[in-house]
Amino acid sequence: MRSKVMAWAGAKRPWWAELLVLVSMALVLSLGIKTFAVQAFSIPSASMQNTLQKGDRVLVDKFTPWFGAQPQRGEVVVFRDPGGWLDERPQKPNAVQSVLSLVGLMPSAGEKDLIKRVIAVGGDTVECRVGSPVKVNGVPLDEPYIYPGATPCDNLPVGTVTVPKGSLWVMGDHRDDSWDSRAHVNQPGGGFVPVGNVVGRAFTVAWPIGRWATLPVPGTFGQAGLSR
Repeated sequence: MRSKVMAWAGAKRPWWAELLVLVSMALVLSLGIKTFAVQAFSIPSASMQNTLQKGDRVLVDKFTPWFGAQPQRGEVVVFRDPGGWLDERPQKPNAVQSVLSLVGLMPSAGEKDLIKRVIAVGGDTVECRVGSPVKVNGVPLDEPYIYPGATPCDNLPVGTVTVPKGSLWVMGDHRDDSWDSRAHVNQPGGGFVPVGNVVGRAFTVAWPIGRWATLPVPGTFGQAGLSR
């Protein structure tokens, strides 16, 4: 009996069985990476120009939040719609998109995610007025990442707001073409994004290759006096 078991264990499986095992292992690994580590997202609009262009693919870090990391000022984050920010109906995915979204190479057509820059975190006070720079806790921000020709707040001024604990204030880099926190201050939620809605931080532009770039936190968010 022992010799029969050893003979079976050492027998070479058919090529199709080997391929099935390899594909299964790759799929499980891809799903694990997508769920817990890194996922690719496609930029759906011009609201983050020129930092991100429509159609860019960014890689999003979903791993560090598992260790308690919180979104920080200046980071570009992907987050789930807090409610009412996206009105369009989810599109029906084609077969290719379904496969690529399954392994994390594309977002699902049914996902309602947005991408913006974190300007302020819980406890911060934000001032956004016509003719003035954005101020966080009274400190003016120098924002070289804003789309050329756009103003920090002129098109959607909101005065002064205080970000609740556990929430974020987010804005697009193309301020004249971004339906961000400013546009939702009079809606349920006050324009704030719950930290729990954050999927992860976008840390690099991965595609197209000619636009490869990292997405570091701009130096303006390191100013003395900004943190409380």
